[in-house]
Amino acid sequence: DVQLVESGGGSVQPGDSLRLSCTAPGYIAGTNVITWFRQAPGKEREGVAAIYTRSHNTYYSDSVKGRFTISQDNAVNTVYLQMNSLNPEDTAVYYCAAKFAGDAGNWYDATRYKNWGQGTQVTVS
Repeated sequence: DVQLVESGGGSVQPGDSLRLSCTAPGYIAGTNVITWFRQAPGKEREGVAAIYTRSHNTYYSDSVKGRFTISQDNAVNTVYLQMNSLNPEDTAVYYCAAKFAGDAGNWYDATRYKNWGQGTQVTVS
């Protein structure tokens, strides 16, 4: 399987912005869904945003809707997560994951994904 690689995490103050990148060669051009998940200490992994690479349809969790934007750049095989108005509750390790768009299950169901990146830490304090 092709490796996904996240970058762009860091430590910021409440109200700041960050942009995460997920390099996903082999997935962007196909009929896949690429999803950003996050996991805070002691909590379950949460799907926050997804993009269907063929249709460019996007989906968001209620906790980030209106603040985060997911997008893709086919030229560089990268999916971005623009995060604005960050607050301490956004602190987590952020992962990107990919699966075939036709696979069963909801986009936010982490158990449906087999291809994951290594994660990038986002700290808001």
